[in-house]
Amino acid sequence: MNRQLKSLPTPGILPLLRNVPDLSFVIPAYNEAGNITKTVHRVAAEARKLVRSYEIIIVDDGSTDSTFKEAKALTAAHPVCALRLSRNFGKEQAIMAGLERSTGAAVVILDADLQEPLCHLETLLRHRAEGFEMVYAVRAQRRDETWRKRAFTRTFYALLNSGSETAIPANARDFRLMDRKVVDALCALPERNRFMKGLYGWVGFRTKAISIDLDKREAGVSKFGFRGLFKLGLTGLTSFTAWPLRVWTGIGMTIAACSILYGLWIAIRTAIFGIDVPGWSTLVVAVMLLGGVQLISIGVLGEYLARVFAEVKGRPGFIIAEDHSADPEQP
Repeated sequence: MNRQLKSLPTPGILPLLRNVPDLSFVIPAYNEAGNITKTVHRVAAEARKLVRSYEIIIVDDGSTDSTFKEAKALTAAHPVCALRLSRNFGKEQAIMAGLERSTGAAVVILDADLQEPLCHLETLLRHRAEGFEMVYAVRAQRRDETWRKRAFTRTFYALLNSGSETAIPANARDFRLMDRKVVDALCALPERNRFMKGLYGWVGFRTKAISIDLDKREAGVSKFGFRGLFKLGLTGLTSFTAWPLRVWTGIGMTIAACSILYGLWIAIRTAIFGIDVPGWSTLVVAVMLLGGVQLISIGVLGEYLARVFAEVKGRPGFIIAEDHSADPEQP
């Protein structure tokens, strides 16, 4: 399994004019000082078995520990480029910073905790040699997660795919290999609020999924809690589907229809049985119900409007504060 795999050449004349690495690794990292050195050593060792040339891009997403210091130290021994973002912009933007900085004929995205076993890297390259332009990992099982997170994930993907133009596979990981043409397509997209799993599916190309089991973390804890998941899920829903807006249109039409039917019933009952004493509680409940529905619908509209406002401002998705690259003469 140690034989070197030849990567498919990128079409065009650009690779002939400059020394393009066969493979770029993009590793977003946030407070991963306990993992980053070991991760890079393992990635470099595996890459040397499979390709002729490679580069490793570490994107420090505003860490508060020594992650960037550790990453800079690695440039002396490996072809590493260490990027430090000016603050924590989130994993999606850190991935984009790495993709834009990458130069390889193909790009692999890896988490800094290296829970995705590197033994699957050869499988990714083999499928690319077969003609697939994107090969991504899917979790085989989620038994290590809490029931709340599993339920949230199932519900999220069910809602997302129910109204999305593009099928977004459930349980997909960021661990994937992409041909340069896929990376260029992603980098050309102008939007700032990015839900990468949706964008991977939206750009298309020939795609293949592989099933993997995750390893346990060797150091540190996950920085992606339920709050982060909820925020990312909200970004995904508002970026790839308009069904929340349509739902409230349906609710409004249903309430209007019920009101008309109830008004007809009152008119008929009054004509037959006369006028009775109106109930105060019924009036209060009706007013509060309609008020609550209106406020919720305004909130949904506001969420979409906030996304539009963020895009119109045109601010960059991330700012690179420091770019520390390996010595270009280093082998």
